Amino acid sequence: MPKRVDAHARRAEILDAAVRVFARKGFAASRIEDVAAEAGVAKGSVYLAVSSREELLTAAFDQYRTRAQEQLAVPGTGSALDRLAALIRATVTMLAAHPDHARVLLDVWAARTPIDMAAVYAQYRAAIAALLREAGTDGQLRAGIGEAHAAVIVGAIEGCLVQWLADEQIRLGDLAEPLVAVCVEGIRR
Repeated sequence: MPKRVDAHARRAEILDAAVRVFARKGFAASRIEDVAAEAGVAKGSVYLAVSSREELLTAAFDQYRTRAQEQLAVPGTGSALDRLAALIRATVTMLAAHPDHARVLLDVWAARTPIDMAAVYAQYRAAIAALLREAGTDGQLRAGIGEAHAAVIVGAIEGCLVQWLADEQIRLGDLAEPLVAVCVEGIRR
């Protein structure tokens, strides 16, 4: 009798292997065969789980997006700026805890995929803009700070992420407090 394989568990194993391969080799240089070897399965097993390399990249990004959405959904306590600081710290911690997924982001930015990065960034900006509006209403912000600053805050986090990925001397976890100092304390009244 043939061995039954849990298709969901197998897909998860293959996806985890794809993330490791993409992080190590880059998406452009990775092949389905590489993912199969990393997962310890036959090439055909990968194609039973996904239809293409691009689908693997999209699924890897979806894992990252799910983690990011979980960070945005945590309501937090305290003032709007306290919640913004907590969001920045949680985002940096999440990214630092999953370096392979962070490296895959570079491929997502560079590859022509169906991933709607504008929508992902819009979600981040909307969450931060809502906190900035609340902080402004509460009189917590310096003059001239508005919703446009949400893009700057997202950019600061992403900029630190890129530096961490490019320079092994940078420790992303060490940048959470400097980010809070600039992006939260720097706008506080």
